[in-house]
Amino acid sequence: MDLLREILLAERRIRRAIRETPLEYSADLSRACGAPVYLKLENLQETGSFKFRGAVNKIAALAPAQRQAGVVAASTGNHGAAVACAAARAGIPSTIFVPEGASRVKVDAMRRMGAAVRVHGRDCVEAEMHARAYAAENGAVYVSPYNDPQVVGGQGTVGVEIARQLDRVDRVFVALGGGGLISGIAGYLKALDGGVRIYGCSPENSCVMVQSVRAGRILALESKPTLSDGTAGGIEPGSITFDLCRKLVDEYVLVSEDEIAGALRSFIGSHRMLIEGAAAVALAAFHKVACGGHDERHVIVLCGANIAPETLKSVLQ
Repeated sequence: MDLLREILLAERRIRRAIRETPLEYSADLSRACGAPVYLKLENLQETGSFKFRGAVNKIAALAPAQRQAGVVAASTGNHGAAVACAAARAGIPSTIFVPEGASRVKVDAMRRMGAAVRVHGRDCVEAEMHARAYAAENGAVYVSPYNDPQVVGGQGTVGVEIARQLDRVDRVFVALGGGGLISGIAGYLKALDGGVRIYGCSPENSCVMVQSVRAGRILALESKPTLSDGTAGGIEPGSITFDLCRKLVDEYVLVSEDEIAGALRSFIGSHRMLIEGAAAVALAAFHKVACGGHDERHVIVLCGANIAPETLKSVLQ
């Protein structure tokens, strides 16, 4: 896989279909860190998540015959909403499989966008396997949340924007689930500057990619409940993102549920902006890792804003 080529193709293909989200300087975080800190606001992306980029890129690349059959996806929420929205804009049908316990807010959003939503399995891996089989049986195209070069390429356009918006980047903190976002961002930024350090940020309760990288193979592990539902679940066997993470991620940071909740409360209180648990994971990891030199520039990717009202209420109480 030529990752840089996929990202550059995606940049040309989807530029007019997505939002270029702001890279905002954070005075509060910069004061606390003693170095410049910037926030990449993917919580302001269409559908409230970076996932829209990969979904739009995949669907835009489909041949006419593939479009007629429609698309199928599996998701805990954000990817499904992104595929549903991208498919609706392209005028093609979509079917989304979600695991039991998927966020009601995100499932409702998929349905509002016109997707047929079906529940299958206890976690993302089970839903993904079933969705792939369903797509094959029905002649539809399966759109993976991370295990697809065009999806990773689409997510990599976040890195293209960061490089365009800031002339130098030293450290980047990205929430890590299946690895599509961090692989795309790291693949582009490291192609420009091999010295940039990429931090993969995961909840302790669901850190399958981190444990897999440390073990040297993809592991089948159960995940505990986490505020970061957007990164929860396992990794599909043979995923392209496994080797990409091994190659491109410099350091992994695990955070507890209390640290995620604390980062979420603190950010909403100081920045007056809504984010979801996965975005708070990157913030919590940033707070946990000692800052570099005073002249180093830090970027924290706020990957989404889709948090269930009941979850938000429980965290803010």
